[in-house]
Amino acid sequence: MNPVYSFKIYNSTVELPEKWDDLAVSTIFLSKKYLQVLEKSSPDNMICHFIGIFDNPTLVGIAISQFLDLNSLESFGERDKCIKTAIRNIVFRNFGSHVLVIGNNMLTGQNCFALSDKIDKKKAIQTLHTAATELKKIFKYKGVKIHITTYKDFSEEEIRYFAVPEFKNDYQFSTQPNMVFSINENWKTEQDYIDSLSKKYRDQYKRARKKAAGIEKRKLHLEDIIALEDTIYDLYFHVAKNAPFNTFFLPKNHFRVFKEIFKDKFLFYGYFIDEKLIGFNTLIKNGEVMDTYFLGYDESIQREKMLYLNMLYDMIAYSINKGFKEIVFARTALEIKSSVGAKPIKMYGIIAHNNEMVNPYMPKIFKYLEPETTWQERNPFK
Repeated sequence: MNPVYSFKIYNSTVELPEKWDDLAVSTIFLSKKYLQVLEKSSPDNMICHFIGIFDNPTLVGIAISQFLDLNSLESFGERDKCIKTAIRNIVFRNFGSHVLVIGNNMLTGQNCFALSDKIDKKKAIQTLHTAATELKKIFKYKGVKIHITTYKDFSEEEIRYFAVPEFKNDYQFSTQPNMVFSINENWKTEQDYIDSLSKKYRDQYKRARKKAAGIEKRKLHLEDIIALEDTIYDLYFHVAKNAPFNTFFLPKNHFRVFKEIFKDKFLFYGYFIDEKLIGFNTLIKNGEVMDTYFLGYDESIQREKMLYLNMLYDMIAYSINKGFKEIVFARTALEIKSSVGAKPIKMYGIIAHNNEMVNPYMPKIFKYLEPETTWQERNPFK
């Protein structure tokens, strides 16, 4: 007989099954600890649920869902003040302001589910689809109608699990790639990385480092993050608001909560000029992978001091020194990440509108939801 799995939806990490973390080995972003961070400091317009997939009594799969209410956002992104943005905002308000994400909208990469090796992956995905349908009913009961359901960030191999009847009318999309930097196993120090660059990019490195003169970089501890919380938030918000597109803003306490729960696995670096915080970046140790997280900076200083590029070099240097295998630089700023050696990895997702009349137009609507970026890939190595 074909295995049919059951599922359970959890509202809180306290309810999660004991064996939850046994499955959360592929990524820290499905672990109970990380889900606690979301519970204590997720964006105001987000509601998280956690999904367990069971084969009789045994937990065989875990997943996360996030409901986003885009109506409560002040800005979808300030950068492109043009007719396209105006249309996008109308499309959103009327057709797509209530979004159910099966996966994590705050991260890039497959942080949606983790499944036991012993199970039928396609059947598990069908179970996830049933759980999503149940979630829609839960929201409907609260008077919230879900407009759009999307499953995100899968590799070419993983998206094949979605080749089941439940998804046959849904639109499969590929958005901006995930920029991933692979660390050469022969590199032991930052100098090894610099030596592997071609002359043009070694010059870029030297120029950036020269520009950063006068900036002091410091690792911040919990008490520093708390003391500087207002400035940190202003720097973060400035960058987030100027992104081409937003679906959430972090709450002010987010970095503090992350540090409290993850301690040394969450790294927070502040950049100072004359004792004034002018920028920061954050990193998360995720097994052998270093995940870059949110950052912030003062735009005027960023330009003049090439601060963003210097942050990328700092992240590379740290990850090489500490023996990590790769760095996930995520999407956005593709060209500059490419110029330091990150490579694009194609990611796929599935999206559907609840209105069957609207769904066939999803490929057209999607162009407004996810603005396309043109960029040139660089190869900085010899």
